[in-house]
Amino acid sequence: MTRGGWRGREELLTHVVLLPLGLLVAFPFLWMIGTSLKTVAETVHFWPWPHSPQWGNYAAVWRDIPFGRYLFVTALSSSAVTLCVVTSSLGAGYAFGVLRWRGQGVLFGLYMATMMVPFEVILIPNYLTVLKLHWTNTFWALIVPWAANVFSVFLVTQSFRGLPRDFQEAAMLDGCGHWAYLRRIAAPLVSPALATSAIFAFLGSWNSLLWPLVVTDDKRMRTVEMGLSSFVQAESSNVHLVMAGSVIALLPVLALFVAMQRRFIEGMAAGVKG
Repeated sequence: MTRGGWRGREELLTHVVLLPLGLLVAFPFLWMIGTSLKTVAETVHFWPWPHSPQWGNYAAVWRDIPFGRYLFVTALSSSAVTLCVVTSSLGAGYAFGVLRWRGQGVLFGLYMATMMVPFEVILIPNYLTVLKLHWTNTFWALIVPWAANVFSVFLVTQSFRGLPRDFQEAAMLDGCGHWAYLRRIAAPLVSPALATSAIFAFLGSWNSLLWPLVVTDDKRMRTVEMGLSSFVQAESSNVHLVMAGSVIALLPVLALFVAMQRRFIEGMAAGVKG
C-alpha cells in the first residue's frame, strides 16, 4: 500500500476514535442546553432535545434573577483581575525569564512552591486582611487578593526563557533598554502565554463562589455564581429554569474561549516546551 493510502487510513481511524470521544465530552453541555429549552413535563425524559423549544425559559430566569447586576459585578471584577494578572505575570515573567540576578533561582523556586498551598489555608488570613482594610462588600475584596497568579507567572516565565538571547542582545545594541525591549519585542512574542494567563484568570474569577460568599453579604455585590447558587436552592424542582440560568452564566466564558482558543493552545504549547 502506498504511503498516501496509509496516511489516509490513519486519518480515518483518528476521526473514528476521536468523534465519539468528542461527542461524549460535549454531551453534558448539549443536555444542559436542551434541558433549558424544555417544559417541566419534558425534564423527566432523558432525550436531550425538546419537541418544542421554550425560549421563554430564558426570559423567565432573567426576570426572576437580577442577572444584569450580577453580570456587571462579575464582569467588572473578572476583567480587573485578568488585567492585573496579565500585568503582574508580564513583569514577574520578564524578571525571572530574561534578567539575571543573584538569588533568582532560589526565589523562583520558593515562589513556585506556593502553588502547593491549598486555597483553604490562606482563606482566613486573606479574609482578616480584607476585614482590617474595610474592604468587605467592595470590588477591592473581589479583585486585589487575586491580582497575581503563580501559574501565570510560571507560564510567562517559561515563554520568556524560550526566546533566543540574540533578540535581546540585538535590541540592546540598537539602543533599546529593558522597557523598550519588553514592550516592542518580548511582549508580542509571548502573547500566546499572556492570552492563556488571561483566560485562566478570567475563568477563575468568573467561576469563584467561596471567596465572594466570604467577603460579601450585600445583594448588590453578588456575583453570577452566587446568584445562580441561590436560584438553584430556590428552584431546585424546576430543572429547566436552573439549566437556563447555567447557560446564561456560561455564555460569556464560552465566547471568550472561542475568541482566544488559538492563542490559548499556542500558549500552553509554549509553556510545555519551555
